[in-house]
Amino acid sequence: MSKRLYRSNLDKQLGGVCGGLAEYLNLDPSLVRIGAILLLFLGGTGFLAYLVAWLVIPLESKY
Repeated sequence: MSKRLYRSNLDKQLGGVCGGLAEYLNLDPSLVRIGAILLLFLGGTGFLAYLVAWLVIPLESKY
């Protein structure tokens, strides 16, 4: 079975994007969130990328 990227239901602060990405990459969610904040301050592309990811990445099913 292949690995799929989903927004997290359990580990989310805003939309679950960073939690889902951390789970997919086997990283700590705090590191992914810090990276997203750094991208936000380094040119502002992080905000747009987060919004697009929030809309495109499906929510993890509960089952």
